[in-house]
Amino acid sequence: MEGEILNVILKVSLLVFVVSSMLAMGLSLTVAQIVEPLRSVRLVLIALAANFVAVPLIGWAIAELLSLEEGLAIGLTIMAVAAGAPFLPKLAAAANGSVAFSVGLMVLLMVVTVAYMPLVLPRLISGVEVNPWDIASSLIFLMLLPLGIGLLVRARYEDAAAGFQPLMTQTSTVAIALLLVAGVIVNFDNIVELVGTGGFIAIVLFLAATFIVGYLGGGSDPTVRSVLGLGTAQRNLSAALVVAGQNFGDTPGVLTFIIVAGIVGLILLLPAAGEIGRRTTAASNTDAVAG
Repeated sequence: MEGEILNVILKVSLLVFVVSSMLAMGLSLTVAQIVEPLRSVRLVLIALAANFVAVPLIGWAIAELLSLEEGLAIGLTIMAVAAGAPFLPKLAAAANGSVAFSVGLMVLLMVVTVAYMPLVLPRLISGVEVNPWDIASSLIFLMLLPLGIGLLVRARYEDAAAGFQPLMTQTSTVAIALLLVAGVIVNFDNIVELVGTGGFIAIVLFLAATFIVGYLGGGSDPTVRSVLGLGTAQRNLSAALVVAGQNFGDTPGVLTFIIVAGIVGLILLLPAAGEIGRRTTAASNTDAVAG
């Protein structure tokens, strides 16, 4: 009974977090602010290359290096080709990064993921089938639609948006806290099990390597560099679970790996984003004093 309650809390908190955070982003930004950072062709190409070329290669290399079991290797491969996580704007805010760029990057990566996964994944894993609409539908209704509603309210009723936005931000903060606590409790045995198989090490290595690739590609602007690093490391759990559930529900380790990787990713990246934010603030204060 207790496990069922925790599972309900986990699912509801995930749903509330995604919807409320997308609404909060839409209520605080304009379309022009989101699109502006993406006008840099160089930055867009680097983001795409990092997420859809470098990250899958990193996933393959880690699976080979650690000789992961088949199920874990499949789970890692699926995660590696799924980009555009809804958690990115929250991580960007914690890192004092460009929230507008994080939303634009998230939408860009989501759209490309819908077209990319059905084309690439069958070539990486034999026998897999990917329905683009199954991926796109959850992303559209849970992420793009709330974001669009928020942007519309912000454009037409700016005062109402300003009053409603803090509530959505607070709601998303509470939801992500519940998500992390429930996620760790529900998946604790799976986390411990992965430690013994090398899967946990694979997750940590994957997060570290992908963050570094994105961070180094972000250029000299720290508010962009941190967002690209975090956006490259944080994968699209929703898209990955849809594909894994449809194709590998009976294959041991696949779904477990993806779920645990999503929880561990948040546990590691949220404090990392906070540390980046503190360092960015300290550097800004030092420059202000020097100036």
